[in-house]
Amino acid sequence: MARLLPLLVIALGIFFWYRSRKSAAGRPGRSGGAARSAPGLSKEAAALGFLPQDRQDAERLMRDPQIDGAQEAAERGAWEPAARALADAGRDWERRTALVIALAHVAAEEDAWLTAWEAACPGDPGAAAVRARSTVFLAGKLRGSSYAKETTAEQFEAFHRVLLRAREDIARAVELDAEDPSPHVSDLWAGLGLGYPHAYVDELWTEITTRAPFHFEAHYGALQYWCAKWHGSAELARDFADKAASGAPAGTLLPALRLIAFFEHLDRPLNAKHYRTPEVTAMIGAVLADLPAVRPDHPRLAEVRHLLAFFLVQQKRHAEALEQFRAVDGCVGALPWHYFGDPAKLYCDYRERAVQGAR
Repeated sequence: MARLLPLLVIALGIFFWYRSRKSAAGRPGRSGGAARSAPGLSKEAAALGFLPQDRQDAERLMRDPQIDGAQEAAERGAWEPAARALADAGRDWERRTALVIALAHVAAEEDAWLTAWEAACPGDPGAAAVRARSTVFLAGKLRGSSYAKETTAEQFEAFHRVLLRAREDIARAVELDAEDPSPHVSDLWAGLGLGYPHAYVDELWTEITTRAPFHFEAHYGALQYWCAKWHGSAELARDFADKAASGAPAGTLLPALRLIAFFEHLDRPLNAKHYRTPEVTAMIGAVLADLPAVRPDHPRLAEVRHLLAFFLVQQKRHAEALEQFRAVDGCVGALPWHYFGDPAKLYCDYRERAVQGAR
């Protein structure tokens, strides 16, 4: 018997080890079954058709065949699809501005295709609008995304020098198409870096709203200017958002400005207690009430859905949050996720909270 005891101990050890491994295989987050699923995707989320974390595009707000196609063609050096897309947008200022922004991001990295467009079509207002916004983006690229204390004097000098050049490009774009608000929207963003005085921004705002009184992209840019982190305060930002939302017709997405102004001025934006107040509930309700009237192809609808999903999870309204997550899954380059280090991971974490909470 004494000889058999060590063998019995070893056998029991192997048995309990095997049983613990087999048991762990059926539990999420352990070795085996569920752990083989992709990161950021539980079996429940997979069953609902959600994509794993590594298939979330953190650079893209939404998928749009025409905008995506124009961008991809520009990246290959072809300007004609961009020109056609802007011509097709016509006086649809939301879509035109979205196209200008998407194309300007490409041009800020490599602008040979835009230079070719300008040479082939001198005086084309679409090319001029893209050039104006791309110069603003280029200035930001030269500055970098670090805090001011970590930014060199050379970076700041380049930033301001290129922003001043952007003002010249903006003036030319305005001259070529006096009705288009997108160059004025670009001017708002130049003003963040150059520190435009409040009086000038008030005049600029009149120029924009005369052309497009309920332009969401313009309102978003102006709200950033009025935030405390730029040239305003929490009170000014919230007053601006409230005035815009109160006077807007249904379907403009402008009620979402209240959520953005609120979020921008939180010291700890991931702390759920901030979101569980009657004031926030009322703000969420106004946005939800606006959604049915919003056109399905609105360029910023996806971002508002992302913001709603985040706020709804914070309020533990998980089933409602899931409705928003279903509509936007796959593209996470939006508020609030892109304000944090790993947008795709944070998005999937909140989505999983909604999935589990709604069960």
